[in-house]
Amino acid sequence: MNDLFYTPLCEKLGIRYPIIQGGMAWVATGELAGAVSKAGGLGVIGAGRAPAEEIAEEIDKVRSMTENPFAVNLMLMSEHIDELIDLVVSKEVPIVTTGAGNPGKYMERLQSAGIKVVPVVSSAALARRLVRFDITAVIAEGNEAGGHIGEMGTIALVPQIADSVDIPVIAAGGIADGRGLLAAFHLGAQAVQMGTRFVCAAECQAAGEYKNAIIDARDRDAVVTGRSTGHPVRTIKNKLTRKLHKLEENGKEDELEREAQGALRRAVIEGDIEQGSVMAGQISGMIEREISSEKIIEEIIAEAEEILASDCREFREGKK
Repeated sequence: MNDLFYTPLCEKLGIRYPIIQGGMAWVATGELAGAVSKAGGLGVIGAGRAPAEEIAEEIDKVRSMTENPFAVNLMLMSEHIDELIDLVVSKEVPIVTTGAGNPGKYMERLQSAGIKVVPVVSSAALARRLVRFDITAVIAEGNEAGGHIGEMGTIALVPQIADSVDIPVIAAGGIADGRGLLAAFHLGAQAVQMGTRFVCAAECQAAGEYKNAIIDARDRDAVVTGRSTGHPVRTIKNKLTRKLHKLEENGKEDELEREAQGALRRAVIEGDIEQGSVMAGQISGMIEREISSEKIIEEIIAEAEEILASDCREFREGKK
């Protein structure tokens, strides 16, 4: 094992590399999560609003692919959350990441089952509140990420959270390569979470049109809608985003929310990249091709190693 990037959090989670795949609803299926975990990262099944029986099938898929640790991301606002808590306990899922709410009411049950809990946070204040539940780590997600976002950017958010808590921090939002991994380490993180980068993994079951929309995107194509509703979302611009922006300009928030319902499924499953919600982060312009999850992880680690080796050479030669 290469110990260069083996952080204390890697040991806690039982993973080889400090790379965690985002738990994206509709996108993060068992096939993707299993491939990432098999490659030495932490694969994550995105439960979204799916019922427990569907997520049970995804868990079984992962376990048919690898014995390595994996996680299930629970959206705490899901109408199925109680059944999903029952599921991850009964299935002995090793790790749970959480979003869209406070996991406090479920912590005793999850932890008594030996499940490590890692919430997504968008502020240092929330991170400090959650630490009292003896969580394993926090995911500090900046607004460069795809999907639902907070107010702060990753480069400002991560160090403030790292300075505020005494547990490992995972950096998320705007990270796609070895440069991002090293930057996250310098900001105080012990690992990174990447969502958009893994959408274009070969094992991801999302529609080809969805993947190609990300591959074809330029640096300014990931835009934000829904700020006026208090629930901003970052997606690749298309006919739907233009319609939503127009509704916001005219103060029609109720109509905006109706238009957005079911839009993610239209993009991911049906491949409708014009009227669907192509959730993706600002790193979309950095993704040029579809490759395997294993290759994604290998390239990130190799690039980070090369940067460090280059820095060492320049230091020895007196150039730094």
